[in-house]
Amino acid sequence: MSSSGDGAAVGGPYPQQGSTADHTIRQPAAPAAVAGDGMASAKDIGYRGPTACAAAGITYRQLDYWARTGLVEPSVRPAYGSGTQRLYSFRDVVLLKIVKRFLDTGVALQNIRTTVQHLRARGFQDLERMTLMSDGATVYECSSPAEVVDLLQRGQGVFGIAVGVVWRDVDAALSQLHGERVDTGETLIGNNPADELARRRNRAG
Repeated sequence: MSSSGDGAAVGGPYPQQGSTADHTIRQPAAPAAVAGDGMASAKDIGYRGPTACAAAGITYRQLDYWARTGLVEPSVRPAYGSGTQRLYSFRDVVLLKIVKRFLDTGVALQNIRTTVQHLRARGFQDLERMTLMSDGATVYECSSPAEVVDLLQRGQGVFGIAVGVVWRDVDAALSQLHGERVDTGETLIGNNPADELARRRNRAG
């Protein structure tokens, strides 16, 4: 996938080297379960704005601006007005961190917007082997090391973001923070050994 300077998608994914039979399709490991009174799966958990900011390494002002402009909106629960809290999914937080990394390297916001739309549309398939490459003007999706090398040899890739690495970084960060059950609103403590020890002491007391 490439995105042009005006934000329009150009073509499909960057051509693969060799046949699809050369690759084993893998998904990244599922985000860590969060413990509360019971175990909740990743899709049942939302993260409030401050938690999403901490895990993605962004400010609340950036989070708020990106939500209001539609760059990265919370897919679990938007803000309906005063008193309501946005809830972000695990994948939303991954997108936030990817956006932050692209901004830090000087990629134009419109190109980042196109990339985010592309990632949402493709459903986060094959993240484990996806690398997003950019020369600062265009963003390319690569799904094999050969594609990355090819782009670098052409001078079209100056830096890259390994999406699977971002996924694991966000998972590690969120495992130390608090989530919220989507169905009940219960605050859940991250998968932190210290928190588990505290829970055991509370039950024993």
